[in-house]
Amino acid sequence: MQLEFFPSPSLTRYLAKLFVVRILAVLVMLVLVLQTLDLLSESGKILGVPGNGEAQLWQYVSLRIPQLIARFLPYSVLLATIITLATLNQNSEVVAMKAAGLSAHQVLAPLLLTAAVISVISFAFNERVVTRSTATLKAWTAAEFRPIPPDAKVRPNVYLPDGPHILAAGQVSGTGKLTRMDNVTWYRRDGAGMVLEQIRAPHATYANPGWRLDKPVSFDVAGTRRVELAPTVVAQGITPAQVAISKVDPDAQNVIELYHSIQALKAQGRRTSELEGKWWHKFSGPLAALLMPLLGAVAAFGLARSGQLLIRAIIGMALGFAYFVIDNAALAMGNFGGYPPLIAAWAPFLLFALVGETVLVRTEE
Repeated sequence: MQLEFFPSPSLTRYLAKLFVVRILAVLVMLVLVLQTLDLLSESGKILGVPGNGEAQLWQYVSLRIPQLIARFLPYSVLLATIITLATLNQNSEVVAMKAAGLSAHQVLAPLLLTAAVISVISFAFNERVVTRSTATLKAWTAAEFRPIPPDAKVRPNVYLPDGPHILAAGQVSGTGKLTRMDNVTWYRRDGAGMVLEQIRAPHATYANPGWRLDKPVSFDVAGTRRVELAPTVVAQGITPAQVAISKVDPDAQNVIELYHSIQALKAQGRRTSELEGKWWHKFSGPLAALLMPLLGAVAAFGLARSGQLLIRAIIGMALGFAYFVIDNAALAMGNFGGYPPLIAAWAPFLLFALVGETVLVRTEE
């Protein structure tokens, strides 16, 4: 019996190579199929905008593919684990490795090492690529696939309260005193929340204080009158700093940006439990790839001729998909305040790590 955690270097490279090839094959297949279906559903909206053509379709694909990769990489690792281990089992390679004195953990060690590397790569890919593509795609979608300002900080659908009144913007770009709002609507309300007047403007800029509406058009609700106004300043109680933290999208910010946003919201006395859960999940989420070989390991052990290989593969898939269901449910509970953010992000990972280890030990016995 070997005392080392890993088998021989040759066997480690062999198993890791099999695993990586199957992960890439499954991931490419899933991304191609899902991207094709998604493009079919969105291409009509994109091409329906005057001036859009093939270049905009490719732009949409380039922004959507990183999201699909980030979302389905753990599924690809799970399916690749089951395919790899079921194939090794069916070819009696697992029996040969155990006859050579390898334990179940040593058989899985190359897969776990490969999954750990994939988790690190996934984290870096999410932080450097996915957050940026998500921010750009959401802003472009909010603009109904029309041209958007070349600003990485564009945010769609921002609502800002100023006492009983509300300032709404279709999208916000820029920072500080250079903040610019597009598709702006100012709702002047009474103390009971009833809208007295609605002012619409294509643009708004910071007037220090307040926000200057360009080419505003007023609609008097009581008198049902529509009047074109001169440039008007509204919402004098709203500052660019408030605009900056008015809408924080955790999917469009990396861990550093999201941390600063959370601290700014806390300084304003705002509730941040949902954002804190998302912040912790940026670390626990990529580790799902590390968990998949452990959950799918049930497909590796047991005699193939017993006729239970398919059942074992189904059990491995069920454990993997159960993790994703519990993970999403825990995040939802954290958003409602049912769980602390730290527990909501990490409890499913630790729970299924124990479940996978228990199943592996019982299977080996």
